[in-house]
Amino acid sequence: MPHIQQLDSHVADLIAAGEVVERPASVVKELMENAIDAGADKLTVEIQHGGMALIRVTDNGCGIAPEEAATAFLRHATSKLRTEYDLEAIGTLGFRGEALAAISAVSRVELLTRTQAHELGCALSLEGGVVVSQEEAGCPLGTTMVVQDLFYNTPARLKFMKKDSAEGAACFAMVQRVALSHPEVGVKFLRDGKQELLTPGDGQLKSALYAVLGRDMALGFTPVKGSGEDMSVTGFVSLPTCCRGSRGYQHFFVNGRYVKSRTMMAALEEAYANQKMVGKFPGCVLHLTTRLNAVDVNVHPTKQEVKFGSDKKVFDAVYYAVKSTLEADRTRPSAVAESPAPRLIPKQAVDTVTPNQTTLPLRDTAATRTAAPYVPPAVSRPAARPAAVSVP
Repeated sequence: MPHIQQLDSHVADLIAAGEVVERPASVVKELMENAIDAGADKLTVEIQHGGMALIRVTDNGCGIAPEEAATAFLRHATSKLRTEYDLEAIGTLGFRGEALAAISAVSRVELLTRTQAHELGCALSLEGGVVVSQEEAGCPLGTTMVVQDLFYNTPARLKFMKKDSAEGAACFAMVQRVALSHPEVGVKFLRDGKQELLTPGDGQLKSALYAVLGRDMALGFTPVKGSGEDMSVTGFVSLPTCCRGSRGYQHFFVNGRYVKSRTMMAALEEAYANQKMVGKFPGCVLHLTTRLNAVDVNVHPTKQEVKFGSDKKVFDAVYYAVKSTLEADRTRPSAVAESPAPRLIPKQAVDTVTPNQTTLPLRDTAATRTAAPYVPPAVSRPAARPAAVSVP
């Protein structure tokens, strides 16, 4: 029988990293959420080779104090929780203190950060979760996180990565979701030196929708606004005539967090019953706002699945908000029963022959061009009566 022993700390960190960091898109998600929690309103995300070679996230948030920079990369180190009671009402995107520790365990990380209270910032380098160097550095207010050579020390995970184009597309999709979840944050995305996304960050969801989905796609969406018991629903849904062939354009957010919710998806599609073509799915950008203690976000390592206190309340709130919007839409065609139109009596034919027209023109055909001209027959007249001859 094999003996039970405690795993080495490095192996334990690699296992924990596998739960949080699945691919480069996971790193982008965690770093962007940390930046938003830090109060940033400007975000720049840059990747190279699908994020496997380089991921750089720059923000203008509050930054990290120099004496706390190394502590931030320890497991379960966080500034967002203090007691067990804080778990009952989580209002931040990150809270467990595992993101930075998991990322640094499977990559080479460089941190450059400065707070408002310090004239000089801090430059920190880590490799495999171990601090290599830390020194003062001049830098702007905020934080820049550089992640290089992802999974360089975990070949078992590295061999399951897809092509750079596929991993880059996953990173781009993650950036789009974050941009839609927080329209008050201006987001810029660069892939291999080329800018692919820029949102204005004016706080208007419609502006973020135009930037992310494009003008042609956004014109097929209509605004939604509704409320239920202790919750509200806002956002945009596609018109029944603009539904797509997949659910790729369905985006659900709960208290500013992107989630995959079967309850919200079922409520959305139920509202479109008998209004869309078979095999088509509606698109949406729906924000559900509810009490913090009415939703549990600590049920999945990636925090993309949540548990509601009452699924029925969530279903009703989404269903009736979308349903009322579709019923109020006057642009879609509708079948209305009307009384039959009165029978029309045909008008009398009108003679179009003019007074000076005596014959109808013949069709210009080969037969008419070669035939002899028509000569009317001579009219027979009675012979003249002979003159009377007088007899002498």
